[in-house]
Amino acid sequence: MSGTAARDGAYGSGPLLLGVRHHGPGSARAVRAALDAARPGAVLVEGPPEADPLVALATDPDMRPPVALLAHAVDEPGRSAFWPMAEFSPEWVAIRWALGHDVPVRFIDLPAAHTLAWDTEPETPSGTGPHDDEEPERDLRLDPLAVLAGTAGYDDPERWWEDVVEHRGAGPLDPFAPFAALEDAMAALRERYGAGGRPRDLVREAHMRLQVRAARKEFGPEVAVVCGAWHVPALRERATVTADRALLKGLPKLRTDLTWVPWTHRRLARSSGYGAGIDSPGWYGHLFRAPDRPVERWLTKVAGLLREEDRMVSSAHVIEAVRLAGTLAAMRGRPLPGLTETTDAVRAVMCDGSDVPLALVHDRLVVGDLLGGVPESAPAVPLQRNLAREQRRLRLKPEALERELELDLRKDTDAGRGRLLHRLRLLGVGWGEPAESRGSTGTFRETWRLRWEPELSVRVAEAGVWGTTVLAAATAKAEADALAARALADVTALAEQCLLAGLPDALPVVMRVLADRAALDTDVGHLAQALPALVRSLRYGDVRGTDTGALAGVAAGLAERVFVGLPAACAALDADAALEMRGHVDAVHTAVGLLAETLAGAPAAGHGDLRGRWRAVLRTLATRDTGPGVVRGRAVRLLLDDGELEPEEAARLMGLVLSPGTPPADAAAWIEGFAGGGGGMLLVHDERLLGLVDTWLTGVPADAFTDVLPLLRRTFSAYEPGVRRTLGELVRRGPGADTARTARTSVLPGFAAELDTARADAVLPVLRLLLGPDPGGGTTTSDDDCLTGVGA
Repeated sequence: MSGTAARDGAYGSGPLLLGVRHHGPGSARAVRAALDAARPGAVLVEGPPEADPLVALATDPDMRPPVALLAHAVDEPGRSAFWPMAEFSPEWVAIRWALGHDVPVRFIDLPAAHTLAWDTEPETPSGTGPHDDEEPERDLRLDPLAVLAGTAGYDDPERWWEDVVEHRGAGPLDPFAPFAALEDAMAALRERYGAGGRPRDLVREAHMRLQVRAARKEFGPEVAVVCGAWHVPALRERATVTADRALLKGLPKLRTDLTWVPWTHRRLARSSGYGAGIDSPGWYGHLFRAPDRPVERWLTKVAGLLREEDRMVSSAHVIEAVRLAGTLAAMRGRPLPGLTETTDAVRAVMCDGSDVPLALVHDRLVVGDLLGGVPESAPAVPLQRNLAREQRRLRLKPEALERELELDLRKDTDAGRGRLLHRLRLLGVGWGEPAESRGSTGTFRETWRLRWEPELSVRVAEAGVWGTTVLAAATAKAEADALAARALADVTALAEQCLLAGLPDALPVVMRVLADRAALDTDVGHLAQALPALVRSLRYGDVRGTDTGALAGVAAGLAERVFVGLPAACAALDADAALEMRGHVDAVHTAVGLLAETLAGAPAAGHGDLRGRWRAVLRTLATRDTGPGVVRGRAVRLLLDDGELEPEEAARLMGLVLSPGTPPADAAAWIEGFAGGGGGMLLVHDERLLGLVDTWLTGVPADAFTDVLPLLRRTFSAYEPGVRRTLGELVRRGPGADTARTARTSVLPGFAAELDTARADAVLPVLRLLLGPDPGGGTTTSDDDCLTGVGA
C-alpha cells in the first residue's frame, strides 16, 4: 500500500484512533510509525485538558523523561493526581511528534477539576495495563491484558504482550494494522464485559467524544487520537452530543493547578497509589532505545554492571548468555528472548546460579533509578522555587537513588544542608531521614539517608500554604504546631526540631507554649518524658551557636518538678507502669548530668546543685521498703555507677531484698532493675553480688520459680554472649570461692593466672606507629619511651 493510500485509508471511518498500552515501547514505536504515515492535522492525547498550555515545555532541552503532569487542588494541595510519562510512553512520543512537526496537540480526557473533586483518591489514567487505576473495588474490575493473554493460552499477561507486540519485529507494511487488530480485540471485550467494572470510564469517554468532535470541526477531519486501547471502541461509538453532555451534567468541580514534575523509573514500577504499574521500566526503556539486537545489547549492559561490582564477567560470558537466552526462547515457543529468558541466562552464566547479583541487576537495570527533570520555566508554587534555589546553593541535588550523606556541622555548607533537611521534615517533606552515623557520634555530626520521591512534589505544594520560602514556611508551621500540641512531650520535641532546623523566630512561641504546658502538667511521667528532649536541644543549640538561655531555664525548672514528684509517682504502679517508670528514671539520670554541665557555666541561673538533688531522689527510691522493685533496683545501680554508693552498701541492700521474707516476684523485679542494661559486668567483677543472686535463686521455691523465670530471662538475655559465658563459668565453680585457689585449679576462658608479658610486648610496635615522633623531634625507639608517651 502506498503512503498516500495508507494516509487516505486511515481516516476512512472517522478519526484515526491509535489504541495503546500506556508505557508500552512497542505501542510507542507503532504510534510514531502511524503518525509518520497518516500526517494528521492535529493530535489528541488522553490527559487533562488543563495541561494544554504546558505541552510546549516537552521540547525544552531541560525536560528529561520520566516526568509527570501533576494536578492538585488550589485550596487543598494534598488532593492531587499524576499522569506519568516515560521516554517509551506512546503519549510522550505523540506529543514530541506533534511539536516536532508543528501540529497542534490537545489533551482530551476529563478535566482534572472534575477528577480531583470526584473522589479523595482520584484514579489515574486508565489503559490496558493491569494496574492502571487504583480504587477500593479494584478486584472487581476487568484486566483486558489478562483476558486476552488467557484466551491465547498464556498465564502471564506481560509475556503475552512481549510476544505479540514488543517482539513483533518489523511487522506488516500497513502501519495501522496493529491498531486495527487491538481495536477488534477490545471491541469484543467491551461487547462481552461492558464498562469492565469502570463506571467512571463512561463519563470520561463521553467527554473525549465531545473533544474529538470539537477538534475535527477546528482542524478538519484528519485528526489522530492516542488513548488507552480500552477506550477505542467507545470513541468509535456513534453517541449523540445530547447523550454525552447529559453524562457530564452536574459533575463536581475544584480549582486546580497543573505543572510538570520529575518522575522516576522506580515509581513507574509501583502498582499502588499513583504508580503506573509496569514491572520493568528499565527493560522497557531499553527495548524502546534498541529496536535492533536488543538481547545482545541488554546482556552487554548487564555484564558492564557486574564488572563495576568486581565480578569476573568476560565477553565469553556475554556470548554464552546470548546463546542460552535464544535457546530458552526456542524451547518455550517464543519469537525472541524476553526478560524471563535473559534473566535465566544471566543467573546461569554470569551469576553462577546465585540470586544475589541477580537482585542487583533487577534493581539497577530492570527497574532502574532514572530520575527525570523539568525546566525552571515550568509552573511551580513559590515554595518549590525557593527549595530549588536552596538545593543549588547547598549543592544538594535530588536523586532517585538512595544514598547516605555525612554532615560535619562545623562546616557552613554542611550546617546549611542539615538545617534545610530538618526544615523540610518539619514541613512533612521527607526527602531525608536521620540515620545512625558509622563514625563519630558527637553532636557536630549528622547522617542522613536521602531519596527523592515524586510524591514529595505534592508535599511541597501542600507546605506552600505556610510560606513562600522554606525558612518562613517552617517557622509558621512550627508556631502552629506548638499552639495545637496537646502533649508536653510534643512541645519539647518541637523545641528540639526548631533548634535543629535553625528557626530562631519560632523558638520564642514554642518556649512560651512549653512553659505554659509545663506549669499546668502534673503528670511526672510526662515531665520526665519531656526533659531529655529539652536537654538534647541545649546540646544541639551549643553546636549550632543558638541562644538557648530561655530553654535552659525551662529545662532546669522541669527537672526540679521531676525531683519533687518522682518518689510519690513511683508508688502503686503495676508491672507495665513500673517498667515505663524505670525508663523515665534512666532518661532523667542522663539528662540531669548533661543539664548540670550546661548550667555549670551560668551561676546566675540560680539552680544550684542539680546532680546533688537528683542523687538524693535516687537514695530515697533505693532505700524505701515500698514501691516497684525494678525502680528501686535501678536507683541502687545508678548510685553505684556514679560512685555515690559503696559496693558494701549495694550488697547490703541487695541482701535485704533477696532475703527469704521478700516475695520471689518482687526480688526478681529488683534484680531486673539492678542488673539490666549492662549490669552483667558488675556481676562478673563483684562476686559478692553474684553470690547473693546465686544464693537467692537456688532457694526460690519450685512453685514460684516459673513466675520469676521470665523476668530473669529478660534481664540476662540482654547481656553480651561473652558476659553470659563468664557468668556461667563463675557460677559453675561457685561464686565467692577463694580467688587464688580458683586460679590454680580452674582458669576462666580468656584469663590467666599471671600477666603474659610476651603478649603485652606485641602491642608496642603498633603504639610506636600511633604515637609517631617524640616531642624532641626524634622517633620513639625504646619501650620505655613508648610507655612514657602513653602515660603523657
